[in-house]
Amino acid sequence: MSRTATAAPSGRRARSRRHEGSGPPVDRSAWLRLAACTGAAALLQLDGTLITVALPSVAHGLHVSGGTTSAVLSAYFAADALALIPGGELVDRFGARRLALLGLALFAVGALVGALAGSFTVLIVARVIQGAGAGLVSPAALAGAVSGFPPERRGSALGIWGASAGMSNLIGPLLGGILTVVFGWRANWWALLPLTAAAALAIARLVPSVVHGEEEGGSPALNRIVFAATVVATLTFAVMIGAFYIAEQYLQRDAGFSALGASGALVLVALLVGAAAPLAGKLVDRHGEQTPALAGFLGAGLGLVVLGIPGFTLDGIVTVLPLIPVGLGLGMLFVPTSRAALNASPRASHGRTSALLSVGRLVGAAVGAGLAGIALSGTLTASTVHRTLLVGAAVCLIVGVPAAMSLGRRRAAAPETADASA
Repeated sequence: MSRTATAAPSGRRARSRRHEGSGPPVDRSAWLRLAACTGAAALLQLDGTLITVALPSVAHGLHVSGGTTSAVLSAYFAADALALIPGGELVDRFGARRLALLGLALFAVGALVGALAGSFTVLIVARVIQGAGAGLVSPAALAGAVSGFPPERRGSALGIWGASAGMSNLIGPLLGGILTVVFGWRANWWALLPLTAAAALAIARLVPSVVHGEEEGGSPALNRIVFAATVVATLTFAVMIGAFYIAEQYLQRDAGFSALGASGALVLVALLVGAAAPLAGKLVDRHGEQTPALAGFLGAGLGLVVLGIPGFTLDGIVTVLPLIPVGLGLGMLFVPTSRAALNASPRASHGRTSALLSVGRLVGAAVGAGLAGIALSGTLTASTVHRTLLVGAAVCLIVGVPAAMSLGRRRAAAPETADASA
């Protein structure tokens, strides 16, 4: 009897250690659901880098200025952002599977219109259609991806999610460069069609029709943690998209790189982003969201400071060194923001919470692309790029670090506690 009584606390301690380490086991269907939803989200990420590489060729083919092509990105981001809030509401009402399939269908229509566009105006319309489709897919994919995981294991799931984004950023520039050089800029839009079909098939087969409970979800927009996470997401994408866009344009327009060569020069950053995300996932499950978020902004900010030093080479082998903390830092920021926001919200409002995060990312991306476009409207020189990168560094260090502190150190509560508090 005494041995039994003694063993019980020991068993509880063992279970507690398992909870603090790897956490409870997750059903295989949850991992398959994560894979399908991650694939759909990766498609949207791929689109951004794929299209960015093609923009100089778009400018030449449709007879517009280089600075004007930033509208191709901004139109997509704006339409995406406008569709996200109603998209999140619909996800919570009708389920992730249905909205993801509807959004992917709309995205495919936009890709087809873009591939056939005979004018820059039609291309902008195509990007608006694609953006509206993405606005439905984004909250559905994120809500569906974590729906099978308990709160204490969502960091690991979101680490895979973030790694897929990094891999998309890696594949996108390479694929876009090859397609643009070999087949022309339209091939980038044609390539999106079979990829969209594959994502839709995976969603249809692996994601259940309903992935949340029927309880009231409250208003995530009023949640302090969700707000802080959205601010961090906005800053991350403003820095990342703005820096990628202006660097791509400088390497092609001033440094004499081809589309493929400019893409290869940025592959390291994308690879590091993908490598850092799983590490961030493990860190947030063990220590909370604040530590990896702070490390992310500090790493990205310090790397950008070095790149922004006047006279520092932007197209030599030494450029690789400061790119390492930039890539790792950006990769550390995806997981903390998503887990903090989702764990602070009940499951029934995960669609709206995901939409708010995506709005932040898209607003940041649009601002980053727009400011880079303004910088490109004048004479593009190395000095222009240096100044722009220093602005990005200031955003990370002066605004990003305090925002990361707002995420807090405490682990998120269990789902019942979060529901009650909401």
